[in-house]
Amino acid sequence: MKALITGATSGIGEALANVLYDMGSNLILVGRNKEKLEELKNKFGRKAKVVDIDLSSTYNCMELYEICKNEKLDVVINNAGFGDCGYFTETNLNKELDMINVNVKAVHVLTKLFLKDFVKHNRGFILNVASIAAFAPGPLMATYYSTKTYVVSLTKQINEELKKENSNVYVGCLCPGPVDTNFNNVAGVIFNAKGLTKEYVAEYAVKQMLKKKTIIIPGFKVRCGYLGAKLFSDKTVSKFIFNGQKKKLGNE
Repeated sequence: MKALITGATSGIGEALANVLYDMGSNLILVGRNKEKLEELKNKFGRKAKVVDIDLSSTYNCMELYEICKNEKLDVVINNAGFGDCGYFTETNLNKELDMINVNVKAVHVLTKLFLKDFVKHNRGFILNVASIAAFAPGPLMATYYSTKTYVVSLTKQINEELKKENSNVYVGCLCPGPVDTNFNNVAGVIFNAKGLTKEYVAEYAVKQMLKKKTIIIPGFKVRCGYLGAKLFSDKTVSKFIFNGQKKKLGNE
């Protein structure tokens, strides 16, 4: 098996690389941290190639496809992404535009291009990494929540199209809750609840992906929270999340 992983230099992406490597997979690891990419290349040896590229550029996303289209990939994991926290009127516009480019446009472009090849051969797995945030209102993280809602919605619609065509190709979505990764530092948030380990999330994600689970939510408590939130109105959930997000900012 050969897998492409974006955002592979830290967090869930790195953990996914470890899990797939342990399963005997060859890897193509994508990121912007040259030093970390070299570390991973040395760690995995001949079973890994690395690509240093910035996926906030649509041109670069297309270039990544051109680099990898003849690699006979079995798995594509669109994991690259980041968040930000704060009042929408105060957050940095350039950071938000980069977030939309990475969280939405890169996922869209890479899913579309690699999916065409997978459908042609009637095989392959595409896993898009979203968040449990996709299923709830997101005051104080409006842009991030919106990007993840897009990823989940896109994935579900593609999945339905593939089912109608009786395709063997899998497209699914990983939707973790809080995870102990560098995401929190980039987003500028402080989680009050203890997150899952990236290792647990990665192992669970790969197992469920191979079972062709469409929406993958790691952690019993997170799944319970996801189901419980459906019992309340958006207004109630929004108020609860707003208070939680405010605490993440460290203002209370």
